[in-house]
Amino acid sequence: MATVMVTIDGKTYRMACDEGQENHLAGLAQKLDRYISHLKSSFGEIGDHRLSVMAGIMVMDEMSELEKRLAHLEEENQTLQTSQAITTSQIIEYERTLAAKLDQVAQRIIVLVNRITPRN
Repeated sequence: MATVMVTIDGKTYRMACDEGQENHLAGLAQKLDRYISHLKSSFGEIGDHRLSVMAGIMVMDEMSELEKRLAHLEEENQTLQTSQAITTSQIIEYERTLAAKLDQVAQRIIVLVNRITPRN
């Protein structure tokens, strides 16, 4: 297990994380620190606990919006896949119809050739 030193709201914390996740954890801590700094600049000193709760709510709001966008994109993806499946089945049906028509034309050509070809 790795450890990372992060600073949030001027306070340093030692945090454990999986090996290789140090930079990711440091980046998350920096983002949280920006949220808290934004709140402090907007509301002043309102207490660590309240700042943490407000930052948590901001993060949850952002996550909620991202979940909505993801759900919309998944729905759009499903619609596109369904549309593609319909198009594919339409192409297959068209190819079958075209093959049947070509077969009919070929049969007609054979009949015509047999009519005009002299028989010995």
